[in-house]
Amino acid sequence: MIIWFTGLSGAGKSTLCRAVEKELQKRGDRVEVLDGDQVRQNLSKGLGFSKQDRIENLMRIHYVAQLLSRNGLVVLVAAISPYRETREEIRRTARSEFLEVYVKAPLHVCEQRDPKGLYRQARQGLIPAFTGISDPYEPPLNPDVVCYTETEDVDESCAKVLARLNDLLRKSSNRAENDGTNKMRLSNSRATAE
Repeated sequence: MIIWFTGLSGAGKSTLCRAVEKELQKRGDRVEVLDGDQVRQNLSKGLGFSKQDRIENLMRIHYVAQLLSRNGLVVLVAAISPYRETREEIRRTARSEFLEVYVKAPLHVCEQRDPKGLYRQARQGLIPAFTGISDPYEPPLNPDVVCYTETEDVDESCAKVLARLNDLLRKSSNRAENDGTNKMRLSNSRATAE
C-alpha cells in the first residue's frame, strides 16, 4: 500500500503523514515514511529544481515506495509532487494499492505558515522556480482523499485518510476472496469435466 500526500509547501503534508503513521503503527501496521525533503537530501542529492529533476526525484521516491510496499510495508510519501501527469503516471505504474491524498491549503495560508521561510525567499527572487510562486502546482483532478488543512485539524484529516484506506482495504479483501472463490469454482468445474 502506498499513500501519496501531495500539496503545496506548508500545506501540512508532513504533519498529516506523521499523524497517519502514528495511527497505523498503533494498529500494528509496518509503516515507512518517505518525506520529500529528506529524500532530496539523500537519495536525490545531485538533482536541482528543473521540471525534469523534479520528475526524476518523484520517480526515485516512487521506486523506493514500490520496493517497500512489495515487502509488506505501508508506505507514506509526503512530497509536493507538483505535476499532475507525473502523479498520474506514478498511480498507473504502482504495483500495489495506491491512495492519492491532496493536502489542500490556499497559497496565502501556506505563505502565512511558511515554516522554512521559503515563500518569503521566493517572493524576494532568492529561490527561482518555487512551486506555487514561480513554478506551477497542478492540483489533482480526482484524488482519493482531499484534506482541507485550512479548516480541518490534523485529527479530522487523519480520520479521513484512515477511513478511505480502510474502505480500500475492505474492497481489496473482497476482490481477493472473490478471486479465490472463482478459481475454486474453475478448478472444481475442471475436475467435474474430467
